[in-house]
Amino acid sequence: MNDLSPRPVAEPEMSSAEALHPKERRSRRFAWIGMAASVLLFGASLVVLWHIVSEIDVNELKAAFTAASLRQIGLAVLLTAISYSLLTCYDAIALRQLKLQVPYRTTALASFTSYAVSFTLGFPLLTAGTVRYWIYSPKGVSPGRVASLTVIAGVTFWLGMALVLAWSLISKADELASLVYTHIWMNQLVGLGAAAFVIGYMVWVSLKRRAVRIQGWKLELPGFRLSLAQILIGAGDVCAGAGVLFVLLPGGHNLSFETFLAVYIFAVMLGVASHAPGGLGVFEATILLALSNYPREQVLGALLLYRLCYYLIPFVIALAILGAYEIRNRIRAARLSFKPDEDEPAGEVELGGR
Repeated sequence: MNDLSPRPVAEPEMSSAEALHPKERRSRRFAWIGMAASVLLFGASLVVLWHIVSEIDVNELKAAFTAASLRQIGLAVLLTAISYSLLTCYDAIALRQLKLQVPYRTTALASFTSYAVSFTLGFPLLTAGTVRYWIYSPKGVSPGRVASLTVIAGVTFWLGMALVLAWSLISKADELASLVYTHIWMNQLVGLGAAAFVIGYMVWVSLKRRAVRIQGWKLELPGFRLSLAQILIGAGDVCAGAGVLFVLLPGGHNLSFETFLAVYIFAVMLGVASHAPGGLGVFEATILLALSNYPREQVLGALLLYRLCYYLIPFVIALAILGAYEIRNRIRAARLSFKPDEDEPAGEVELGGR
């Protein structure tokens, strides 16, 4: 007897894109838009940089590169050391917020090497997070804690930049307007906005404990005291990093450091937005455009020295330190593997013959 009852019709399988939640589809769409904007920014910066560099005399560039005095190079190295020393405080603050007891020598090692590597290779969440986990994991720090530490350190950086940007734009709005051809009121408005962001954030974290959730992952933010320390340390680091390039600029430029800070911060922000390693190309194009009234060969020579002092040399040192760190760990592990267990009784030795 044939079964004439209606059979259920198989529903068509949903594609992976259709199965996504609308919020997930929207976030992916925004991620693609952000990536496309970064690529466009990077490409446009390379075009601008190429047009600027194509007009530069190579011989004059060599002369400008080698014209830096020992005093300028010495100050640049000193300010680089100060900047990286302050960067170690980023991790120290984050570890205190996470209530983790880690020796400062380990904190300094993880912070210096992670920043030196991520500044040069880019993708800081991946590169810096990997180096940090490599060093912190033997101390019992979990991957989730390393991710939290990286986020808190990033908050320190952006708070410090916002404070310095507000100070520079408000105090030197007129000089900056004549330098980059903007209006004084526009500079002051952006500066006030940056100041309002810092003040608003401090008030927000002072009222009660604050936490952010990222895809189900909860992170408690530092309170008022630690946030104040974050702002001051971040501001000091930004000023030291800007000082490295400022002291390498040719003499007689009549450019105040406060005015230069705003140019430097905008160049760094555009470099971060481009996702290029160290903002390479985008940072240089922004500085060259902002300082277009100055000799391009000398400014580009200063930029090359800045890259050497602040990025390349620390990167090489960090690789050497990481290599030595791994070799030491291998040697220590080998010694422990050959060390006899003290709990086992020593084997008896028979001294008599037949």
